[in-house]
Amino acid sequence: MIEEKSLDVEKTVLVGIINSFQDSEKSKEYLDELAFLAFTAGGEVMTRFTQKIDPPNPKTFIGTGKIQEVLEFVKENDISSVIFDDELTPAQQGNIEKLLKCKILDRTGLILDIFAQRAQTSYARTQVELAQYEYLLPRLKGLWTHLERQRGGIGMRGPGETEIETDRRIVRDKISLLKKKLITIDRQMATQRGNRGALIRVALVGYTNVGKSTLMNVIAKSKVFAENKLFATLDTTVRKVVIGNLPFLMSDTVGFIRKLPTQLVESFKSTLDEVQEADFLLHVVDISHPNFEEHIDSVNQILKEIKCLDKPTLMVFNKIDAYVAEPWDNDELVEQRGPAHFSLDEWEKTWLHKANGRALFISALNKENLEEFRKRIYKEVRDIHITRFPYNHFLYPEVAEE
Repeated sequence: MIEEKSLDVEKTVLVGIINSFQDSEKSKEYLDELAFLAFTAGGEVMTRFTQKIDPPNPKTFIGTGKIQEVLEFVKENDISSVIFDDELTPAQQGNIEKLLKCKILDRTGLILDIFAQRAQTSYARTQVELAQYEYLLPRLKGLWTHLERQRGGIGMRGPGETEIETDRRIVRDKISLLKKKLITIDRQMATQRGNRGALIRVALVGYTNVGKSTLMNVIAKSKVFAENKLFATLDTTVRKVVIGNLPFLMSDTVGFIRKLPTQLVESFKSTLDEVQEADFLLHVVDISHPNFEEHIDSVNQILKEIKCLDKPTLMVFNKIDAYVAEPWDNDELVEQRGPAHFSLDEWEKTWLHKANGRALFISALNKENLEEFRKRIYKEVRDIHITRFPYNHFLYPEVAEE
């Protein structure tokens, strides 16, 4: 069973590599994101280690010299956890733990831990638990030796902590039961979606922590949990929204992330059904993030995997109030992106607007340009509604009422 209690902040160390797939700059970006993940899970990052190695060491992922360097830091600073940015094989994880004599996590394990913290409904808990068991199954050998210490903390929430005696057969049986439970819940949710009638469905999609829940709260006048941490929203929330006299359904979905664990993609496919069944997508982007273009690509890749990339989509660039031109931007970028704190007219002259002709620029937190946002949603939903129900087009004027 997944724990809900909060735990004390624990000292962590991050480890990343530089190889043919990611240069030093890319490695730094990933470690920055990993640090935010660690913070979200309740950890304090004491330092980072990187090594240029291609391919990774099959036994310890990084070289023996770097392992020794990490070991010395772990001993001197009483480090609880060492977190690797890439997924470790069960053998690598076991070998590293024997050498460092502390808790070893990879990016997948860390994300699973955050999901275990954030899952609120029975459905989300079941999905997370399934993903945890599938992740743990190949790692059962030698796993219980460190779980027996009952230390808790990052990576220790979930099935392992309370079922130390679990063996492979029991875990497989548990996975089978969870899958059956999800199938039952999926049917119930499909029935619920079918009972929503003929209302147009709009889904908020985007990278994690881009402001989807904040936007949902403003537009739908709801109280969806929103926080400046990754994966603040795990359970899909659906609200009825009325703009002018036009009603429609808006759903807030789980945020995407780079290197999303396979176990989560599989177990959360039902959550993504809200995206698959949506008539219209609002792709929310954090314009203030220095790597927002990569975030767009990551989201589009997942949308492609679930066959939703061709759905009608409006790009919504959020957090324009937080955008600041980086001091190292070259002249060309400054010319394209302009100075900090663009006016709305200036945003519409940028390359972003030209490249995304349907784009809008807003600040959900400061409620900036939301009237234009409402008008655009009204128009898009109205067009879909009239196409589907041409006989009652006269009910909705062409422009949203003020």
